Order: sequence, then structure tokens, then C-alpha cells
Amino acid sequence: MTFEGCEGCGKSTQARLLAAHLQELGQAVAIFREPGGTAIGEAIRDLLQYSEQNRAMTPETELLLFEASRSQLVREKIGVALERGEWVICDRFFDSTTVYQGVARNLDRVLVERLNQFAVGDCIPDITFVLDIDPSTAQARLRNRNVRDRMEEQSPEFYERVRVAYRELAQRETERVILVDGARDVDEIAAEIRRTLTQRFPMPPALRTPRSVI
Repeated sequence: MTFEGCEGCGKSTQARLLAAHLQELGQAVAIFREPGGTAIGEAIRDLLQYSEQNRAMTPETELLLFEASRSQLVREKIGVALERGEWVICDRFFDSTTVYQGVARNLDRVLVERLNQFAVGDCIPDITFVLDIDPSTAQARLRNRNVRDRMEEQSPEFYERVRVAYRELAQRETERVILVDGARDVDEIAAEIRRTLTQRFPMPPALRTPRSVI
């Protein structure tokens, strides 16, 4: 399963909380983040987010770097974890590229979709949680962070396009994408996510092998 949303929406927190919950139930869980998750992916993450050399990065370069990191993660880590029968949780996946690069960066959406398909193959999430939050609230949260990365320093208009695009995605893919109100209390959000997961996969977790994805 995957967690998506704008910067500061709380998706990383919820991904960790769900992983801990499943582990408490005796499940094997693999949790990853994008970009990153492998040695190559982490090097790409630094280049995309923190490197002093990234300020002149073009949207096209950004797109290809995200896809490169994703391709490596799927083939080196995610596929292996799924073969072992583990729950796989990913903090961002290809929906981020659809939204950030395809919509907010206004790149060719058909090309973005093809690159996503090339990067992930048949590795598609069973369920995706999108934490929806007002961009101004998210930015207020980010101001409390000691280190800001390049993706957290975009314009307000950029983040508004991101929010709208995630909402449209949830409307298009109602079977897979679940829109969650990210402005609420952390524990309240976590409880909703657990309820949704139980409804979607009603068999008790300890009694079945997960079909789960990132």
C-alpha cells in the first residue's frame, strides 16, 4: 500500500504508525520511502532534495531521477519483499510523479504515465491513502522542521495544484485511492486508516498471507 499527499501532510507518520500496528499483529512488514530505499535511491534523494547542485534542476531531469530511484526500489527491494509474503508500505510511489511532475510541473502527462509504467512494471498498489490538507496548514507544519528540502520550498500555487491533482486522482480511481482528512488528530487519522484496511481486507491479518503492495 502507498501513502501520498503534499509536503507536511503527515503521510510519513501514518505510514510508520500502520507498519507498527501490523507488526504488533505479528505481520512481516517492509516499509520504504521515495525517493530512496536503496543505496542508489538514497543518492538520488540527496541530489533531488538537499544537494547544493540541484537549484538549476529542470522538471525533465527531476522526472527522470524520480523514475530511476523508483525503478531500482521496485526491482531491488519491493519485489523481493512481496515474494516473501510481506506487507509492503511505501511513503510515496508513482502517484507522486503523476501529481507533482505531470500536473504541478505541467509535463506531458502521457509521457509521465509511460515512464511510471516502465519504472514499476506490474507493481501496482492495492490501496493508496492520500492525506488531504490545506497547503497553508501544511506549510505551517514545515516551518517547524530544522532542515527543509527543495521540494518543500515551492510556491503556494504549486502546492495548490498538487492538492487539486490528488483530489482528482481520488475521484478517478475510487477503488484504489482513499482520500483522508489530514487536518485531524494523528491518532484519529491512524484509526480511520486501520478501519479502512480491515474493511478492504476483512480476513484477520494473522490468518492470511498479504496480497499487499506498496
